[in-house]
Amino acid sequence: MAKRDKTSRTPAAPPAWATGADGLPAVSQEELLRYGRHLILPEVGLQGQRRLKASSVLLVGAGGLGSPLALYLAAAGVGRIGIVDFDRVEESNLQRQVLYGASSLGRAKIEAAETRLADLNPHVEIEAHEARLTSANALDLLRRYDVVADGTDNFPTRYLVNDACVLLGKPNAYGSIFRFEGQASVFDARRGPCYRCLYPEPPPPGLVPSCAEGGVLGVLPGVIGLIQGVEILKLLLDLGETLIGRLLLFDALAMRFREVRLGKDPTCPICSEQPTIRELIDYEAFCGLTPAPADAESFEIGPRELAAALARGETTLIDVREPHEHEIAHIEGARLIPLGRLPESLGELDSSEQIVLHCHTGERSMRALEFLRQSGFRKLRNLRGGIDAWSREVDPEVPRY
Repeated sequence: MAKRDKTSRTPAAPPAWATGADGLPAVSQEELLRYGRHLILPEVGLQGQRRLKASSVLLVGAGGLGSPLALYLAAAGVGRIGIVDFDRVEESNLQRQVLYGASSLGRAKIEAAETRLADLNPHVEIEAHEARLTSANALDLLRRYDVVADGTDNFPTRYLVNDACVLLGKPNAYGSIFRFEGQASVFDARRGPCYRCLYPEPPPPGLVPSCAEGGVLGVLPGVIGLIQGVEILKLLLDLGETLIGRLLLFDALAMRFREVRLGKDPTCPICSEQPTIRELIDYEAFCGLTPAPADAESFEIGPRELAAALARGETTLIDVREPHEHEIAHIEGARLIPLGRLPESLGELDSSEQIVLHCHTGERSMRALEFLRQSGFRKLRNLRGGIDAWSREVDPEVPRY
């Protein structure tokens, strides 16, 4: 019997997954090992993992919601992750923003996030956009990605993200948190309602405090951020039933989820058949957040200047924070009148006295100053930087929080 010449065999062609010959990205042996628990899910498999590698997601915000979302999307193998943020890491972030550690303090969040995510998964491309999202840049940024994740904490940016997604035909994985409660949904105007269908008008300015003013349970953004992550992976893989047309509400204190069905508003100004909004607008003005008055600086007083005035007995100091904040830290001699109680406390104030108002960082006290101005008070000042600046510049014995 003649012997076969084994050297003349034509070598087998490498599989498509190793070369990307079928149009999807190739994956390496290292990636097969990394994503093994995905690959054995029939609903994901090798093709699904390659689809994730071909996909892109933009995270608007790298804070409480963006932190767990970025970590798990990178770990899952989403090929390109963009992050829009312009803040730096502060100590108060570390209670909930798990993307960062003590070594990140003072660094730009974008820079710290890149470092952490590259270490978590070097196969994922991270695109850093160190900028504030505005009407001028939103369309150019968002159009580069398959899905947008809204992890912001203010209403102007939420409406901006929504409108840009509607105009571009992009799904918006939405999440928000406050104190012990959170909510999540997917807004996709091509298949269901948008954010404006749920909230046609923003709340009055100052009605809903930010997390910096109202607080948030540290683990809450982890819950909501990961729900956003689940929805994003389902969208990219075309799996299951997403939250399109549903708003998921979470109460951490009761450990209870509720669901509200959402319908498309036929009169929605941007996603209806006859929209009145056809381009991005001024969202600060839409939400009633007018710029600070031109003379705002003239009403400010610095911490050291206030200390001198208090020593001379020339000033009445009013603390407009909440009682539990006053318990954490307070300036000796300050009188506590929370902002919400100010209207009913006007009779307790003497308009002939020099009044200085303060809060945590100066925002609430400036609103209090504007209210008192409208009520006829004239001798008013606002402590620039609030009690936080007082702790840093005058009395380090006053705790910072």
